[in-house]
Amino acid sequence: MSSPVKRDSNGCGNLPGMSSATSIPPEDQSPVPSPCINLCQISPETGLCLGCMRTIDEIIAWGSADEDAKRAVWRDIRRREARIVF
Repeated sequence: MSSPVKRDSNGCGNLPGMSSATSIPPEDQSPVPSPCINLCQISPETGLCLGCMRTIDEIIAWGSADEDAKRAVWRDIRRREARIVF
C-alpha cells in the first residue's frame, strides 16, 4: 500500500485481510493488523460485522487487546470464513 493505514480507536482501518506485499497472514504479522475494511454493518442474523466478521464485542475490545488476543480473533474470523457457503 502506498498510503499509511488510518485507524480509529476500535482498530478499524483500511487494511485488507492479508498484505499482498508480504503474503503473511495477518494473524502471523506483528503488530497484528485490524481486520476492518470500512464496511461496518452488523448482521442481525449472525451478530457479525459484514465487513470484518467480528462480533461487536471483538470490535470494541480490539483497541486495548494484546497481540495474543488479536491473533485469537483472527483465528475465529478464519473459522467463520471457512463456514461460509458460496
